[in-house]
Amino acid sequence: MLQHNQLGPQGEYTAYFLSQFARKEIPNAALAHPNASSNNLLEQVEAWIGEICPGVRLNFVSLVDVDLVSLRYSFAAGELTSNPFRPTNVGFGLTYTLPVLAAILSLPPGGLLLVENPEAHLHSRGQVQIGELLARAAAGGVQVLVETHSDHVLNGVRLAVKAGRIGTNQVTLQYFDRREVGRLVSRVTPLHIDRNGRIDHWPGGFFDEWDKSLEELLKP
Repeated sequence: MLQHNQLGPQGEYTAYFLSQFARKEIPNAALAHPNASSNNLLEQVEAWIGEICPGVRLNFVSLVDVDLVSLRYSFAAGELTSNPFRPTNVGFGLTYTLPVLAAILSLPPGGLLLVENPEAHLHSRGQVQIGELLARAAAGGVQVLVETHSDHVLNGVRLAVKAGRIGTNQVTLQYFDRREVGRLVSRVTPLHIDRNGRIDHWPGGFFDEWDKSLEELLKP
């Protein structure tokens, strides 16, 4: 596992991975969080996960005899730090997003990252942050393929484009839906983001539920 830097297909080795490579510098300095005290992997992961849940601290307890690592979360506010908690006793979004952050921050330029639903179990603000971080990874030379149902993740990418953190030529959007032509087939619609983060057109069904709901609410 360590020889191949594996996190596991479902991120099951993330705690062990982070405990072993905690002091290793992230290979893509463009992803460095400005509030972290160094570019070490653990401090960068803590800084970025703090955008999702402020004050999170990661604690690892190694069980050397059985090659296992136990993960605990604690929470800091000012000079105070809470007792450590098991992952089952905190919001599941932390544990779900931890492998995603570890993968993004540990991949060198030229790497390939496949992510499915990075928004799951996250507050909308955290979803935007994940979208922006994925965009920054792509701008730094990582090939990133993301499947998402979140307009917040999409907006994180759009904001990264508008801020100049990634070029429009580095972002490709594909909208998948189904249609009947005697049978059900998938239709792929390419979309384009301009330098202001605006999308050239919005097909029916493409993140339009907010507008539909608002129209219903505004009806007399």
